[in-house]
Amino acid sequence: MKKLVGVNDKGLRVGEDHQNAKLTNEEVERIRELHEGGMTYDVLAEKFDVSKSAVAMICRYERRAETAATWKSVHVPDQ
Repeated sequence: MKKLVGVNDKGLRVGEDHQNAKLTNEEVERIRELHEGGMTYDVLAEKFDVSKSAVAMICRYERRAETAATWKSVHVPDQ
């Protein structure tokens, strides 16, 4: 089966399409919204089951800040 995934200008997967992504793009946006609303890194980390440092990097746009430059078709094994 084939699937379209977002890639950066170097052809590497980005966002929830990255093979190591633990959060969806919607969850990342929700983390940023909740933090802007006053929720702490500790609470967010526990709520989304990721590390406090991952939450901090997401909120500071150091992680998951890249948008797809184009799309690439990749093979996905049948499940």
